[in-house]
Amino acid sequence: MKRKATSFTSDTNKSATASKHHWSAGLLKSIEDPECKVKEDDKIIAIKDKYPKAQFHYLVLPKEDILSIWHVKKDHQDLLTHMHNIACDLVKVQVDHEFIIGYHARPTMQRLHLHVISTDFNSPCLKTKYHWNSFTTPFFLYSSDVCRQLREEGEIKKVSPQKCTDYLQTKLKCHKCSTQPKNMPDLKRHLLTHIDK
Repeated sequence: MKRKATSFTSDTNKSATASKHHWSAGLLKSIEDPECKVKEDDKIIAIKDKYPKAQFHYLVLPKEDILSIWHVKKDHQDLLTHMHNIACDLVKVQVDHEFIIGYHARPTMQRLHLHVISTDFNSPCLKTKYHWNSFTTPFFLYSSDVCRQLREEGEIKKVSPQKCTDYLQTKLKCHKCSTQPKNMPDLKRHLLTHIDK
């Protein structure tokens, strides 16, 4: 079972395979699970996030073994554009919801993955300030910006470790209004007021 879960992982990329049994390799197992898959072609697999942070939360992953956004090279431009287009196709299906599409500046999971997430953020899996700020601050790198940078500059501008930490430690703030909740339960109650509108 564990052997099967890493069939897309290249033996030539030691950094990606060295810790394939670590929790951070969970996506490599998810892409093998038929119940998780929502779309697949010769370049990508799109899956439902097992711990969604909103009502709709998908991940688009390349079949090529690219460890993270910071291992993308200029010649991956077509791949990232394809991933973005697949994400846009997933969004079109859910016409009654708003979505954001992007990458985390400091990913925690192995294998490059593009988040496609609805902005209701209504999920029991959204539990921490880290979760919230990872999608609602500049820690979240919009896919269109990433694709443009790669196309125009040949690389993606890195976010410093200190800035990543600062973004994740930002005070809670609603993404739709100026409300600044005092804690996560308060924020989650507040978010429901936007969903009901």
